[in-house]
Amino acid sequence: MLNTEDCTSKKTMNENSEGRQRMRRRIWLAATLLVAILAVLIVPPLVSIGSYKSRITQLMAKSLGRPVRLSSVELRLLPRPGFLLTDLTVQEDPAFGTEPVLHAASVTASIRLLSLWRGRLEISGISVDDASLNLVRNSNGRWNLDSLFRTAAAQSAGSGERKAARLPYLEATHSRINIKNGAEKLPFSLLDSELSLNQEDPGEWKVRLRGQPARTDVSLDLADTGVVRLEATFRNSAELRQMPVHLDMDWREAQLGQLTRLVIGSDPGWRGDLTGELHLDGTAETAQIKTRLRATGVHRAEFAPAETLDFDARCGFVYHFSARSVEKLTCDSPLGDGHIRLAGDLPGEGGLPHLSVELDKIPVAAGLDALRTVRSGFGPGLEAKGVIGGKISYAEAVPAPPIPEKPSGASKVSAHRSAKMPAARQNAAPAGPLTGSLTVDGLQLSGGGLSAPIVAPRLVLTPVQAQAAIEGQAEAIPAALLATVGIPAGGAGPLTVTTRLALSGYQIAVRGQASLVRARELAHVAGISDSAGLDAVAADPVVVDLRAAGPWMAAEKVPFSEEARTGAPVAADAGADRLDGTVVLHNANWKADYLANHVEISQATLHVDNGQVRWDSVAFSYGPIKGTATLDLQANCATPKPCLPKFQVQFGSLDAGALQAAILGAHEPGTMLSTLIARLRPVAAPAWPQLQGTVKADSLILGSVTLRDVAATLRMVDAGVEITALDAGLLGGRLHGKGTLGAAGPKDTKPAYSLEGQFEKVSPAALGQLLGVRWTGEPLDAQGKIELTGFTGTDLANSAKGTLHFECRHGAVDAQTGASATQALKPKAASSEGTVRFDRWTADAVIANGTISLGQNEIQQGTRRRPMEGAVTIADKPRIKLAVPKEIQAKR
Repeated sequence: MLNTEDCTSKKTMNENSEGRQRMRRRIWLAATLLVAILAVLIVPPLVSIGSYKSRITQLMAKSLGRPVRLSSVELRLLPRPGFLLTDLTVQEDPAFGTEPVLHAASVTASIRLLSLWRGRLEISGISVDDASLNLVRNSNGRWNLDSLFRTAAAQSAGSGERKAARLPYLEATHSRINIKNGAEKLPFSLLDSELSLNQEDPGEWKVRLRGQPARTDVSLDLADTGVVRLEATFRNSAELRQMPVHLDMDWREAQLGQLTRLVIGSDPGWRGDLTGELHLDGTAETAQIKTRLRATGVHRAEFAPAETLDFDARCGFVYHFSARSVEKLTCDSPLGDGHIRLAGDLPGEGGLPHLSVELDKIPVAAGLDALRTVRSGFGPGLEAKGVIGGKISYAEAVPAPPIPEKPSGASKVSAHRSAKMPAARQNAAPAGPLTGSLTVDGLQLSGGGLSAPIVAPRLVLTPVQAQAAIEGQAEAIPAALLATVGIPAGGAGPLTVTTRLALSGYQIAVRGQASLVRARELAHVAGISDSAGLDAVAADPVVVDLRAAGPWMAAEKVPFSEEARTGAPVAADAGADRLDGTVVLHNANWKADYLANHVEISQATLHVDNGQVRWDSVAFSYGPIKGTATLDLQANCATPKPCLPKFQVQFGSLDAGALQAAILGAHEPGTMLSTLIARLRPVAAPAWPQLQGTVKADSLILGSVTLRDVAATLRMVDAGVEITALDAGLLGGRLHGKGTLGAAGPKDTKPAYSLEGQFEKVSPAALGQLLGVRWTGEPLDAQGKIELTGFTGTDLANSAKGTLHFECRHGAVDAQTGASATQALKPKAASSEGTVRFDRWTADAVIANGTISLGQNEIQQGTRRRPMEGAVTIADKPRIKLAVPKEIQAKR
């Protein structure tokens, strides 16, 4: 039986032993802590850090294979032994430039503790924060990291002292990675990057990278450029491109608008979220690559479609770096309720590519959405129905070897065989690279302003082969898919639409007749902005012959291209749409908001030449006025100011009375002219368009005066009309002038005219006949200016103010003697009449109160000089009365 006292005694002894052990552990822990504290306080001052600075610099330079500079070194024992380096700079290999490959203000270098027991100093890791790292690619296609990895690989494979200099663990946080092409620093970089590089096993490396893509030459919302993550492992090799690599990379949370700004420098107007993945196995020389690209919510910024263009495309291929070739390419993606598959090979070094695209029940709406994605302003509100199916293959044939020449003896046999060969076989053209077809079933376009849907039950796209450039053709025509369809458009026959779709772009030809209403709808659907001018026209069916061509996407400077590197501008016609052709109108009626009445057009032709729009041979009538006109709507200007449309109007014989009846209407305030003037003023609407041009007439009848070969240059401005030049034949001479037409005042809608001009070589005989007197002499010259206001002739005559100066030589004029000028104007003035002869007559006249009164004037005959009095009444039939003062007559 167990003794209870013995058990109790043993238990007490065990407890005392455990207590003594706990006490000893506490003493050793306290002693160790004390030694560590003393080491922290005593050892650093005793260690000569200066002696280690050059050694650390040499060690890092040997490990990195690059010259290293640093400002100072500090010893740090906690939390782990190491050095704190200040102002670290790792120089670049001269083959890649002079800018440092790495610069950091402060760096922490950790020490391998086991190396200290062997009497060596080894750096286990280098950690930098807020550093700048340059990745450089030289003209030979090599990267600056290539030599770094080769140096590290050689050191890790060595032994002895070389093995001590192996590449330490490298880590960078909150740093910036710049990309350079030779000496040029590209605008692309990774911000807030986290990068690590370490050697897990001998000869095996691991890289981790996380960063936010940025571009320095454009404004970006960095929160929407996404985050790039990369993890890669690779093993030692003599060259970087021969290293076995396993790489996983993804780009997530990227907004499509900011992504396109990042890549091409501008925002084409795409919206949506994009995620990309890439997985690589092999080497850079021969790599098995798998990719996945997912997009959600893809649409144009200007509209929100009912269903966005979402896709999830997966591709796989083998890439050969030296040959720049792709083989075993397969891409697969669902799209709507259908499926699309791409397969083929793209051999390099002159090899012939072959590809195939297979579509299975792809909705036409998806194609319309894709077109809207690359084409802004195309068919807003347009809806599409139908499906596309079929397969197209592209495979260039190997050129046939030349046929060797046969001996002359065999020529007759060859000719005999050729004669027996069927003609179809002799003339057979070589097969082209495109084969197969695509079929569109149940195509229907509706909405988007269409009054009736466009329906094509079945449309087949068949290949057409490439054609070399011929005389008169700018360039060769590439292989493409061709389809022709007839669309009823309200004309005598359907519109024939021929569509040619190539990889580089599209070509569309439209020919036939269409009602004007349908033509406007189709132009609006196609996004032709110049079609708005047809909205105010009613006419018989128009004859259309138009051709449009362009790329799928507008040209942009591609990163790393020659244009992007040198800053060379993109050609004006490169990557631009082109529209050419004619539209012919017959029996049209045009009504503009700024005109009171309709303009009847018997015939007009609209010419379109690469965006330049010109109305030519417009035969029109406006009331009793008939003429022809041209209108040039310029699209491109040499100056930064907007181009003003240019017009030219040609009349035959034009009567001012008929013109007044057509434009002015009744001679009352508040009629068409008052409305016209009000619309010319900037405060009123609708305003006249900004125009400039010329108006010509064979003759212009102004009451008893007829102007010949009239040409006036006009400019429509906000304040009215500027007559910048006026030339016409008048009374055997010429008239040159200029003037303005506008409103009389801010609250006065009466038209105000301001004219000034010069008269050259006017016939005195014709002028005297007009004024009712006999007048002879040499052709006279005159100049003057006048201002008039009002609607009617009486208003204009009474408001006329101005001056006139003329000179006439070696002539004679009928005049009254012994009467004043005022009396001379009276019908019953009794006085003898005579002829006054002169060698020179100069006069200045004042225009006011409906008359032109002679002021200072002088008639000179030989050495005698004398004044002349007279006045001209301003009326429909002007009359002049001249008189020599009585006192002058008495002296004579």
